[in-house]
Amino acid sequence: MSHVEKEKAKLLNRLKRIRGQIDAIERAVSADNECARVLQQATACRGALNGFIAEVIEDHIHEHLVDPNAPDADPRKQAADELVAIVHSYLT
Repeated sequence: MSHVEKEKAKLLNRLKRIRGQIDAIERAVSADNECARVLQQATACRGALNGFIAEVIEDHIHEHLVDPNAPDADPRKQAADELVAIVHSYLT
């Protein structure tokens, strides 16, 4: 995953925030917080993880499926951009 090297710091920061969210869920369950609060925290965590997944998929598509130096009019680049948009709409 050499392409991840470029974005490593950003991805690691996202993962640290997600870990913090999971820790908050664990504390909420341990403290017997109300279900709605626990579910709200879990949903936020799921959204953050989905965003992380979408980012890695987007980087993968742009690095491995299309030439990053291709002109914007290249049909493969346009198809890749459409796929990225679909992934983001599905996951985020």
